[in-house]
Amino acid sequence: MQPSNDSLRIAAMADLHCPRLEGAELRSLFEYAADGADAMVLCGDLTDYGKPEEARALAAALPAARRVPVLAVLGNHDYECGAQDQVEQILKDHGVTVLNGTTTEIRGVGFAGVKGFAGGFGDRALQPWGEPTLKQFVQETVEEALRLESALAKLQTSQRVVLMHYSPILDTVLGEPADIVPFLGSSRLEEPLNRYAVSAVFHGHAHHGSVEGRTREGTPVYNVAVPLLRRLFPEQQPVRFLEVPVAKAPVTR
Repeated sequence: MQPSNDSLRIAAMADLHCPRLEGAELRSLFEYAADGADAMVLCGDLTDYGKPEEARALAAALPAARRVPVLAVLGNHDYECGAQDQVEQILKDHGVTVLNGTTTEIRGVGFAGVKGFAGGFGDRALQPWGEPTLKQFVQETVEEALRLESALAKLQTSQRVVLMHYSPILDTVLGEPADIVPFLGSSRLEEPLNRYAVSAVFHGHAHHGSVEGRTREGTPVYNVAVPLLRRLFPEQQPVRFLEVPVAKAPVTR
């Protein structure tokens, strides 16, 4: 597509779980997303077991989307084999910008990304009390939230978009079995979003959740898990498109 001067069109998806999606199917999906957008974002669980060979298979399909920038964060499945650093490097070697507490800009729109972590939401969020292992679990989420806040603080753009794998709000995991909801995200991840002007948040992980919700401050949050989009919109490709306004550069004379 021809880029608009007024907006940046983003194609977002998550939970590809390569090789569950592989070969021609992945290439078709990436080509469809790139044809309809100015940038593509992948929100974790890009591989099924976090194996380097799975990352290479995913990367082999990426030339179909090479004409637009591709951004990504890793998900819990990408950590399964302890080879997440290799997975990240393989993606980077194939032109993907992997965000891990880091930022990038595309046409004046700032992007920040973290994996995120679990712990539950609101009054039912897990607290750092009791055994050391439980405190360590909570601390993992706190550290992810701090990394997100640090990344957002570095962005000086008027538009900020956040990528993560775990959900920062309860609304987009509603529909999942109640007993696994605390493991699908944490409201601690929402706190940085409410302290900065964020235009949109994309995440995955909740295959049976809901497609959209909002933070307390009204920031839209989109669950772009491919299994969810396929189930709810079976006649469409499982991609969420969103247009973000682009700040116009001042006219110089």
